[in-house]
Amino acid sequence: MLRTINLKNLFAIIFVVVPSLVGTTTALKTPPSAAPRVFILDARQLQATKQRIQSGDKTLEPALSKLERPPGGDKHDYMSQAPYFWPDPNSANGLPYIRRDGERNPEINKITDHRSLDQVESSVETLALAYYFKGDEAYATKATQLLRAFFLDTSTRMNPNLQYAQFIPGVNTGRGIGLIETRGLTQIVDDLGLLAGSKAWTEADRRGLEDWYAKFLQWMLESKNGRDEAAAKNNHGTYYDLQVTSFALFLGKIDLARSILQTARTKRIALQIEPDGRQPLELARTRAWSYSVGNLDGLMLLARLGDIVGVDLWNYQTADGRGIRKAIEFLVPFAVDGKKWGYQQLGEWPPQMLFPLMRRAATKYNDPQFQALVVKVPSADAADRSNLIRSGMSVPSATAGG
Repeated sequence: MLRTINLKNLFAIIFVVVPSLVGTTTALKTPPSAAPRVFILDARQLQATKQRIQSGDKTLEPALSKLERPPGGDKHDYMSQAPYFWPDPNSANGLPYIRRDGERNPEINKITDHRSLDQVESSVETLALAYYFKGDEAYATKATQLLRAFFLDTSTRMNPNLQYAQFIPGVNTGRGIGLIETRGLTQIVDDLGLLAGSKAWTEADRRGLEDWYAKFLQWMLESKNGRDEAAAKNNHGTYYDLQVTSFALFLGKIDLARSILQTARTKRIALQIEPDGRQPLELARTRAWSYSVGNLDGLMLLARLGDIVGVDLWNYQTADGRGIRKAIEFLVPFAVDGKKWGYQQLGEWPPQMLFPLMRRAATKYNDPQFQALVVKVPSADAADRSNLIRSGMSVPSATAGG
C-alpha cells in the first residue's frame, strides 16, 4: 500500500501560490509555439485555442477561469480494494467477500491510493493546460512537483505495477480488473506534451517518466494481471487497449500501437457491439447506461488514437453492421428523445453522459442523418473545459467498477 506522504502539503502550496493566477485570461509568458506532443488530445485544436486566447477571445474566459486543481498524493506499491464486494453475511468473519454489482462498499475508502492517483491526474492535467494556455512557469513548476513526487522521487513514487489493485478480501491479493483504475495515466501522457519546453520540466524528468511508463507497459504486457485484463471482453478490455496504445505511442512503439488498434476492430468493436448497436456485456450490469456510455467513450478514444497511426476505427463496420457509430445511434434516443431505458440503472439516470461523446462524434460523421441527431444535444456550458481542448472532448471516463 502506498504510504501517505506530504503531497497534501504540496497541494497546499499550490493553493497558496497559484490562485492569484487562476482566472487570468491574458498569456503571461508564451511557451514554445510548436504543436504539443499529445495523443488523445488534438494538438492542432490546442494550438488554435491558444491563439484565440492570445488574441483576446473573451468567449473562452469562463472555461479558462476554471483551470483550478484538487488535492492528492501517495507512494510505492499501489493498492486498492474491489468496490463491488461486501462481507458475506452468512460467514462468521465475513470472508470471503461476495459480489453486489454496482453497489460500492464504503470500506474501499480506507485505502486512499485510488483517490490519490485520481487527484494527481486531475491536478496535473489542470496545471499543464494552464501552463500551455497562459504561459506562466508557476503552473509547470507545481505540475512538475506532483509528477516527481508520484512517479520519480525514490522515497515517494508509485511502483510501476498494479499487482495489488482491486483485491477481494478472503479471495485474492489483486486482480487484472484493477487496471481500469490507471486509465487516467493516458491523460498524464498528454500532460507531459503540454509541459514540454517549460523550465521546470527537465530532460532528466522526461527520461525518468519514460522509464516509468516503459516498465509499467512491460508489466501490463507480461504479468498475469495484465494478461487477464487484456483478455477481458467488456469495458475492461477496451481500457486496457487504450492504455497500451497510448503508452506505446508515448514511448515510440508505433508498431505495437498499430497492432493493438487493428486487433481492436474484431476483438473489441465486433465482439462488444451488436448489429443494432447494443452492448450486451455492459447492458448486463446493474448500471447499464453508465457502463454502455463508458465503454463507448473508451472505443471512441481508441478511434482517436487510431487517427494518429492510420487505423480507422470510426468507420469500421462488420458485414452485419456492428460499429462505433451504431453504438452511438442506439443510445441517442434515450439521451435526447425521452425514450424509456429498459435496462437496470442503479442510482441516478444521467442522460447527459452521452452529450460530449455525440459532440466528438459529430466531427467524424458529417452526413445529414447524424448531424440531425447532434442538433438535439445541448451546447456545452461556456465554462466547460471541452471548449478549450476540443469541441465535446473528454478524458477517459469509464466507470471504475469490478
